[in-house]
Amino acid sequence: MRSYLFHFTMKFNDIEFSKEKNSQHGTSKKLLLLACSLLFLTIIPLYLFSTSHSPLSSPKIDVGDLRNIGVVKECDIFSGKWIPHPKGPYYTDATCSLIIDQHNCVKSGRPDTEFMKWRWRPDECELPFFNAKLFLELVKGKKMAFVGDSVGRNQMQSLLCLLASVTQSEDISHRYAVDTAYFKRWFYADYRFTLATLWSPFLVKSRDANPSGHSLNSLMSLDLDQADEAWASEIENFDYVIISAGHWFFRPLIYYMNGQVVGCHNCYLDNITAITKYFGYRMAFRTAFKTLQSLENYKGITFLRTFSPSHFENGAWNEGGNCMRTMPFTTEEKKLDGYELEFYLTQVEELRKAQKKGRKSGLKFELLATTEAMLLRPDGHPNHYGRSPHSNVTVADCVHWCLPGPIDTWNEFLLYMMRREARGSFNEKLQKNISRKI
Repeated sequence: MRSYLFHFTMKFNDIEFSKEKNSQHGTSKKLLLLACSLLFLTIIPLYLFSTSHSPLSSPKIDVGDLRNIGVVKECDIFSGKWIPHPKGPYYTDATCSLIIDQHNCVKSGRPDTEFMKWRWRPDECELPFFNAKLFLELVKGKKMAFVGDSVGRNQMQSLLCLLASVTQSEDISHRYAVDTAYFKRWFYADYRFTLATLWSPFLVKSRDANPSGHSLNSLMSLDLDQADEAWASEIENFDYVIISAGHWFFRPLIYYMNGQVVGCHNCYLDNITAITKYFGYRMAFRTAFKTLQSLENYKGITFLRTFSPSHFENGAWNEGGNCMRTMPFTTEEKKLDGYELEFYLTQVEELRKAQKKGRKSGLKFELLATTEAMLLRPDGHPNHYGRSPHSNVTVADCVHWCLPGPIDTWNEFLLYMMRREARGSFNEKLQKNISRKI
């Protein structure tokens, strides 16, 4: 870097003194501004990708760290493999009191601990450890919402524990919702940061087809062209939105559009056309993205978190299936295919459409592609070592994820993308300033 700057300075001097006296002053000012701008564009944003911190601590942000930053290659962080990480997780059930029983596998008696000692390594680079201090600096004065089902809430619970190493949060859910089990808000006073989860398993308007229904497998009706007001009415003032949906689309569903029945999935009704679950899944995300684009005051960044695989073996969830493995799959043992691939591709296709429209309106839509990594983690689920107050404890949970566990990687992904976005925004603003001044 020093030799580069020396060379740049010499070139600058050669140019400066080769100009005629009348234009010397103006040219010097422009070149000096350009040199400083290039220096900022090259060095300062790279801090956002500094990666050398321990997972067991959240170091203080120090401008002096800039001296030790090298050029970090951007890569596809979502393609890789799990490698042993003997140091273990960022937190434990003893250091984080916010883990709910459903995800607290160790507290519930899970005897093995190796599932907490793996780390995701991308094929092309190193994934930075989660830096809670940096995360909080990036979200200072902002709001973040997880929109979707209980797996989305699972990720938010992970984030709560990761941030607890730096500062404490206050549960302010009662100020905003009656149902504080499904609609949660946490406030970090030191950073004026609000973290929320908005329950919406289908993203669109839903209701029980039978008013006396509401079981785990009862027939439900979805208005595929109407966003669920539970999140749509709240989301406009959020700066970051992590949106997801998944396993609820396996249940029997009747699809409506424009108030009319267009088909159903697994309803087995003679007078309704059978349509695959992928149709409903596609339309739900399409409607969700259109809704975000239609909100006049929404200026946030939307992250689509991709489908989270389950790992039932020896039967389905309601047929005695379980997930008893204690080691990850290798990439040779497990490939993305079948319904998991179809769900993933459906999400990506709808996101690409939203990105194309977003480029015209100024809204940003990003892909948080967790599917490949989690496909390889059959060992990361609670199985029978999770206790939900609303479920039958004899049914294995092979959908949600233990805390701590592999789901903590999702927030490493999220922070990486937020850093990249912050760097891009910094460069964009700086380049605009350069254009105005030169």
